[in-house]
Amino acid sequence: MARYTYLSLIPESLVLSMLPPEHFGAYLATGTKKRAREHAIYFNLKADFESAYFQFKKAAEHCTPHPDGQPKHSVYVSTYRALEHVPLDTIGSLWLATRDGRVLELKQTPLPSEFTGRYHLYQELCPVHPLIASALSPVEFCNFITDPLRSISVPKMCFLELQLGGIADDPESTQTENLPYRNIQHLRDCVRELAYKGKTTKTVDRIHPQHVPYRVIKGGFFVGDQNAILYYQFPSEAEMEKIHHQWWRSAALS
Repeated sequence: MARYTYLSLIPESLVLSMLPPEHFGAYLATGTKKRAREHAIYFNLKADFESAYFQFKKAAEHCTPHPDGQPKHSVYVSTYRALEHVPLDTIGSLWLATRDGRVLELKQTPLPSEFTGRYHLYQELCPVHPLIASALSPVEFCNFITDPLRSISVPKMCFLELQLGGIADDPESTQTENLPYRNIQHLRDCVRELAYKGKTTKTVDRIHPQHVPYRVIKGGFFVGDQNAILYYQFPSEAEMEKIHHQWWRSAALS
């Protein structure tokens, strides 16, 4: 029976499982008895991934079928500093599971040649998860946040960009009616500091909940360090309605 390695982002952990990616996401979201209701975000790693940092051999000894032949759902390898010790070239697809267990695969795609908007809103996912307003493009932001010469940095970061409406170009814009954020005025004040005080980043929420509002994702997901960055483009609303309708409908209820 095949064994898979997953890097879960909510919460950060490295997991072995005998479930393929689609079934693993449903298991994380709903559990074995359909009583849990949590969305999940995770990467599948290449089958040949190995690392001396993790105790793979010990975990693999426990990742064996149950006596009745059923596959082992999960064996945790690590719940601390997992992303930091996973090389980018071993990361495969990104999988998004809704609260009722529907799973969407996002494959790596080339980075856009340019990014729209003067200002950006980033939700960091792993290893920390504040909400950050920034005048930096996604690539610049990744380089900034993983710079070891800064007093506060992380070795590697996974994050996504969220829509800002008209505020993306003008902090005084009133085009914010479709944004679901709790405190638009505070968000606007943060962007004002970028615009009028010359700051490159401003923390909007330092203890932001680990929940992704899928309907306002702009562009997609990023994971990178000082040397490289991977990009996972999120489908447009039109593509969601046409191709991934059931997942999109489920995500709207999450």
